[in-house]
Parts: sequence; C-alpha cells; structure tokens
Amino acid sequence: MNMQVTLRRSILLGLLATLIGSFGTRQLSASEKDAKADGRAAQYRRVVDKAVEYLRLQGQSADGAFSGKVGTGPTALVINGLLSVGVSDKDPMIEKAIQFILSNVRNDGGIYAESSRHHNYDTCIALAALAKANKQGRFDKQIKAATAYLIKIQWDADEGKDPSDTFYGGSGYDSKGRPDLSNTSFLIETLREAENEAENDADREAIQASIQAAMIFVSRCQNLEGPMNTTPNAAKVNDGGFYYTAAGEGESKAGADNATGGLRSYGSMTYAGLKSMIYAGVDRNDYRVKAAVEFLRKNYAVDVNPGMGKSGLFYYYHTMAKALEAFGETEFKDAQGLSHNWKNELLDKLAAQQQSNGSWVNSDPRWMEGDPNLVTGYGLLALAMCKP
Repeated sequence: MNMQVTLRRSILLGLLATLIGSFGTRQLSASEKDAKADGRAAQYRRVVDKAVEYLRLQGQSADGAFSGKVGTGPTALVINGLLSVGVSDKDPMIEKAIQFILSNVRNDGGIYAESSRHHNYDTCIALAALAKANKQGRFDKQIKAATAYLIKIQWDADEGKDPSDTFYGGSGYDSKGRPDLSNTSFLIETLREAENEAENDADREAIQASIQAAMIFVSRCQNLEGPMNTTPNAAKVNDGGFYYTAAGEGESKAGADNATGGLRSYGSMTYAGLKSMIYAGVDRNDYRVKAAVEFLRKNYAVDVNPGMGKSGLFYYYHTMAKALEAFGETEFKDAQGLSHNWKNELLDKLAAQQQSNGSWVNSDPRWMEGDPNLVTGYGLLALAMCKP
C-alpha cells in the first residue's frame, strides 16, 4: 500500500513539474515575437543614429578627417563603420572623408600620411573603405595600386624570408616592422575585399597567393601544435587560442604563462585568428578552427577582452562580431552549454556603454581607445554585424 502511495505521489509530482516547466518555457506568440523584434530594431536604430550624429557634428574636422593628426587610420576606420551601417557613400560626411583619404595616396600605391609609421595598417583600412564606396568603379585605380603595394610589402621571398621563417607571410605596421596577427588579419580581410574588385584572373591569383602565405603566419600564432605550427611555443600552452605574434621569439600582449613559459592566448587575437581562417577559406571542420572555437566557447564574454580585461575592448568587440558572423552561429554555445544570442548581447552592451553624445570611449586608453572617433568606428563595425 505504501508503495502505491509513493508511486502515485511520484507521478503527481512529475506531472506538476512538467506543468511548471511548460509555463516557464512558453513559446511566444507571433505578435509577441514581432513586438520583441520591433523593440530590437528600434534599439539598434537609436544607437546607430546617435553614433552617426556624433561623428557628423563633433567628430569630423574641416579637412574631412577623423583624428587626422595620427594619420589616415581612424578616418578610414570610421568610413568603414559608417558605410557598414548603411550611411550612403554620397553622404557629404563620407565624401569629405574619402577626399581626405585620397589626398594621402602615395606614389608607391600606399595610402598613408607622410609622417606615418603605419604604412601597411593605414593602407589596409583605407583600401577597404574605398572598396566599400567603389560604385561604378570610382576608385578602381587606387584599389589596384594599393593592393599591389600591400602584397609587395608582405614578408616573403622579396624580403629574404622563406616559408620556414616565422616572419613569412605576415604583415606589420609598415614595410620594415615585425609582423603581427592584428595587422595580418587586417591584410587578409582587406585582400578579400580587393579580390571582389579585381579586374582579371591574374590579379585574383596574386591576391589568393598572398592570402595563403598570410595563413602560414596566422597558423603559427595559434597555441596549437600540429602540421601548420611547429614553432617552439606551439605545444607549451596548447589551448587553441591565438596570441599577438609568432615572429622571432614571439610575443603575447597577455604576457607569458608562468607554468609553461608559453605565450598566453587572449580573446581579441583569437577572434582575429578565427576570422582570418574563415576569410581565407579554411573549412570550419579544420582542426585549427575547431580548436579556436573551443577556446572561445570556454572564454565567451562581452564584458571584457578575455585575457586582457578592458584593454582593447572595442577592437575586441568589432573583431568578435565579424568572426562570429563569418562563423555563422547566431546562438553561440559556451563551454557550460549556455546558449548566447551574441548579437543581442553585444547590442545591449554597446547601448549601455554609449556616451550621452553618441560616441564610445574606453576607460582604458591603451591602443588609442581613449580616442572617441576611433572607438566609435569600432562600435559601428561591431553594430553592423548585430542588426536585428
């Protein structure tokens, strides 16, 4: 008799739990889903419009530049951000900014200020901006010349480096600078844009050869021992994440790992590595992609740049958004099995951090993130991937 009572009680408790669970997981009606989507769209538009208004009214100088005293980089980044969120290339703000970029086109094909020490970096971002605005082939000449310039200064046989050298395939801030993953990831992304604008098969083949050479360098910046990475640091940490550069003895902006002596992986460089692999055509089932994604699942965050805290936070946001958009999972599951709608989470985070004037600025000014123009450019590039 006691067993029957216990059995009935268990069945009733089970039914009760099922009913409670069904209430907790009630599916939204079509009208509720529409209302929620409308709210997201309104939030997105509000945040974007405030940022655009800031750049239009407070960010741009009379010569068309955004923070032009430090070169063409911030202006080109802002142009990329504005065009990515739907501002017309015919907008006077864009036109003025593009004229500033064009005034810095050099005889060697590069696009950089005379005083700049960031020839590769500035040219990469400027080329991407021109490619986005290249309606009716307006900037074909500049894009072709800048593409040839970027390929020429990439570390390879012309610089006395063969594929066994840790410099090989990489790009630094300029033609003499040590290559790093950040600049090389910009190079791959930019060449991908340039390939779409290429006039003939020979140009496309040269671009692809450059991208594949860059992937040799990128693979060596991953903490992952394997056929593509036999450098001394590869097996020390071996967590699948990426660090700043494998060139020479290597360097991580997150420092060395005390236990192994290896170079610590961190969030922004791992997203840069993942983005680069996808843009270069590496299959998502490749062991390098799988290892990078596993690291990112273990270190998913929108509050900090994992391994770096607040340093480079907005660079992290824009790289994260581009990488996850390319990876193709709107719901990104972390290592604990929790599913994140990263677009909504990032949109909420950017909305909460936006200044009253519409700009963004990082409380940690490292890597120029105290400059609201540069940081607002990063913010728009991230938002472009979060559109509801």
